[in-house]
Amino acid sequence: MVFMAELVGPRVYSCCNCRNHVCLHDDIISKAFQGRNGRAFLFSHAMNVVVGAKEDRQLMTGLHTVADIYCNDCRELLGWKYERAYEETQKYKEGKFIFEKSKIVKENW
Repeated sequence: MVFMAELVGPRVYSCCNCRNHVCLHDDIISKAFQGRNGRAFLFSHAMNVVVGAKEDRQLMTGLHTVADIYCNDCRELLGWKYERAYEETQKYKEGKFIFEKSKIVKENW
């Protein structure tokens, strides 16, 4: 059985494909990130997502262990989760989520 959270109220971001609620505006840490397809936001939390397999990826800020995140409903690729940062200055990203701006839409605001 899959539990789907649905939030009532403003400042919710949804999957661009199926409108499943995936993150809250209040959980944005930074809007100054680069994704695969343009701008991306760093979030402290995510919901209604599936976390894929971990892999090491060379990103703009160095080597990280990341896992792609997908919409729990339609499986749209939305971004990734930082599992591990190898450089000390990047440790703040661990456990956080990147959502590509092009993959999420504002819901009810």
